[in-house]
Amino acid sequence: MGSGGRATEPNNSGNEVVKRAPSSKPPFTLGDIKKAIPPHCFNRSLIRSSSYLFVDLFFSFLFYYVAATYIISLSAPLSYVAWPVYWILQGSVQMGLWVIGHECGHQAFSDYPLLNDTIGYFLHTGMLAPYFSWKYSHRRHHSNTASLEHDESFVPKKKSTLKPSAKLLNTPPGRLMRLVILCTVGWLLYVCFNVSGRKYEKFANHFDPKSPIYSDRERLQILLTDLGLLVASYGVYKVGMAQGLTWLVLVYFAPLVIVYGFLVVITWLHHTHRSLPHYDSTEWNWLRGALSTVDRDYGVLNTVLHHITDTHVAHHLFFTIPHYNAMEATKAIKPILGEYYQFDDTPIAKAMWREATECFFVEADEGENNNKGVYWFNNKI
Repeated sequence: MGSGGRATEPNNSGNEVVKRAPSSKPPFTLGDIKKAIPPHCFNRSLIRSSSYLFVDLFFSFLFYYVAATYIISLSAPLSYVAWPVYWILQGSVQMGLWVIGHECGHQAFSDYPLLNDTIGYFLHTGMLAPYFSWKYSHRRHHSNTASLEHDESFVPKKKSTLKPSAKLLNTPPGRLMRLVILCTVGWLLYVCFNVSGRKYEKFANHFDPKSPIYSDRERLQILLTDLGLLVASYGVYKVGMAQGLTWLVLVYFAPLVIVYGFLVVITWLHHTHRSLPHYDSTEWNWLRGALSTVDRDYGVLNTVLHHITDTHVAHHLFFTIPHYNAMEATKAIKPILGEYYQFDDTPIAKAMWREATECFFVEADEGENNNKGVYWFNNKI
């Protein structure tokens, strides 16, 4: 396809057929891709970025007001309907705020680095997320995407490293358990214990300034992150003491579960698909790794989440493009990327179960020109 490749396509029987993305060296350079993008797509407007920030903040505070003023006083069965609706709406809007904080970390919010970091710091800290800590580990993810040795998040296991008990995790109950953990505490497991992250020689997490994730020049900002989280946690504690634990869980924590469920699932699905290659150190380079991601379609949530969902390929190539220009940039790069551009419009719930089933580990495909440094997802233990 001249404008890109679909990660899955139906065959004559209506069944999905996985079409692998090219894993060979691309016939184009990063400079070729950049030339195809209209120059104005790289412009960062403080006014325009701020307008998205203020709209998201308005709706977030509006939903908080409705929940704390009206929903809290509802009795069953109305409350059983109203609370989940609030959690989903608030969680979706706050995920949009998270994305804006993520753009701040990439310096895509404005031309002013200090302002970007200040806004990102307060947005993420308000959601009990370690801003600078995640900013630096996420930057390394962008620098090492699809590298089996150096990527920072959702690094797949090689078949040779699986334990015998792994077979239990790829049964239907095992998959369900993995997905429940992913959607509920997956974020906490990652930032606290580096679960699914790069393997280091010593214990790594996002709160220890001496964690091997960080360099010496970054350690002061990790301390600043921890200080902000302590202050925010104390504020949450005082609110809980004043309003009660039930109020705090219903109004504040439940939407955060939605936010971090979104964050983990979106990131996982962007980098997990049978069509995507991973590389060891003998084959990896930055461009091949950056192209090893897939755009997904989340329907109306694409807009609510500022298109982090359906413009991720462009984001990995040029992460300073603001989200409001990413759709135009994506359209512009498709003819250049050709089959190297991957898109999957499978409904997200179906995609989650499919990837949990089919993408259990990676192994080298020795039949592909004897290229043992390229690894593909599989599930046949």
